[in-house]
Amino acid sequence: MTADDVERTEDGHFIVVKGRRWRATDPGLAEDVRERLVHHLMAARRAVAAARHDDTARKSARARVHLAKTGLGERGTAWWELPPAEREERANDSLRRLEED
Repeated sequence: MTADDVERTEDGHFIVVKGRRWRATDPGLAEDVRERLVHHLMAARRAVAAARHDDTARKSARARVHLAKTGLGERGTAWWELPPAEREERANDSLRRLEED
């Protein structure tokens, strides 16, 4: 299933997976920024799974998942409620923090 195949609400704010609504990624993100954030998100999700028996590592990995999802606009203030400059700043700040490690 590709991103284009995902069911969306009429307003485009949410995707629908198995009847459950999930906040959609900010469609206004630059493609390169979105790709880098998704890369960090997937790496952090793998780290969560790998840290199954290490509470400290799992907590750190979950924080990185949260940071990536915030940058993508999937957490925090809804992207459609923010002006474009703040959305861009949030994404770039999340990306900068993820790439510091």
